[in-house]
Amino acid sequence: MNKGEFISAVASQAGVTKEMASKCYEGMVETIKEALANGEKIALVGFGNFEVKETAAREGKNPATGETIQIPAGKKVSFKAGKALKDSL
Repeated sequence: MNKGEFISAVASQAGVTKEMASKCYEGMVETIKEALANGEKIALVGFGNFEVKETAAREGKNPATGETIQIPAGKKVSFKAGKALKDSL
């Protein structure tokens, strides 16, 4: 399902226009991005949790040359599905 199909499905499910569903989608995505950028954890009960996790610096290998390289520490977004979502699958 791509973004357009998702917005159409949300509009149909909620009984609103595609324009309104699109605005809600954009607002939700921006709110999640801002919260994660500020280090906040987002808990959507029944759906799951989003949070930023730190990754440690580590060694890796260049697959083309086999050369050992240093991969710097960083951050990644983690999502853990909630019980209701898991049970629905």
